[in-house]
Amino acid sequence: MSFANLKRNRSSIDNLVKAAEAVGGSQNNKSFADDRIWKPTVDKSNNGYAVIRFLPANEGSELPWNRYWDHGFKGPTGRWYIEKSLTSIGQNDPVGELNSKLWNTGLESDKAKARTQKRRLHYVSNILVVNDPGNPSNDGKVFIYQYGKKIFDKIMDAMQPEFEDEAAVNPFDFWEGANFKLKIRDVEGYRNYDKSEFDRQTPLSEDDTYLEEVYNKMHKLEEFTDPKSYKTYSELKAKLISVLGEEAVGGAPSMNDEVKLGNSSPAPTMKTEEILEDEIPDFNETAEDTSSKKKDEDDTMSYFANLVNDD
Repeated sequence: MSFANLKRNRSSIDNLVKAAEAVGGSQNNKSFADDRIWKPTVDKSNNGYAVIRFLPANEGSELPWNRYWDHGFKGPTGRWYIEKSLTSIGQNDPVGELNSKLWNTGLESDKAKARTQKRRLHYVSNILVVNDPGNPSNDGKVFIYQYGKKIFDKIMDAMQPEFEDEAAVNPFDFWEGANFKLKIRDVEGYRNYDKSEFDRQTPLSEDDTYLEEVYNKMHKLEEFTDPKSYKTYSELKAKLISVLGEEAVGGAPSMNDEVKLGNSSPAPTMKTEEILEDEIPDFNETAEDTSSKKKDEDDTMSYFANLVNDD
């Protein structure tokens, strides 16, 4: 899709909301040194501020965001497991299967292990950095921004306002979108984004030539869910064994493990993971409100109680 076509056929808010809801949104193996990825700067108190603009879907993409899950934890061997989850592309993942087994033992110690090994949800979008006080050299540049459910919920809130006197805004629109004021606070050791907000609705620029330059600098987001960028089930299980030990995982990977790669339908453990991921904060980004943790725990217990009843 060219810039001219983008201007004529801008994505409607309804289409974006439906796409988000279809994957439960309403609510890479790339290095951390990837210079395409923007990270906000925080001070010694872990507080930070920046103004960014979410950008529209680029050519060949239906949506202005992509999402994936990963795992990040340290095992008793002293090694780290930091890998993207195969559940991102609809396949069974060895960590998800292990977490399901641990949870289903009913032992609190096993549940605690499952929590520390839970999936982390990431969204990725193209952004224009409007104002980065911590790193002014980023101002005016296009980056990929990785963010969590808290910020995605704010995007959904902008597209689906709660009150009648609030107009729906498509944050990804060049002409009728809005800048996003990212406000980071440290709350109990986790980054908190609750005070972040969208500014008033305004064009990114009145100059179509400038907007087209920005559009042409946007990055492809499909790589984050490209199966070629994921390790195989056997590779991930071997890595998991090296981190947790063979006894904890349940044996070395076998040839049969690769058969799982052909199963594109969601595995039962995916539902388990979806519950676990909201139960405690993500390591790098999402900090759940303390008041919601009890509800998340109750929802988790209700889900597994239903599983038992179904059996």
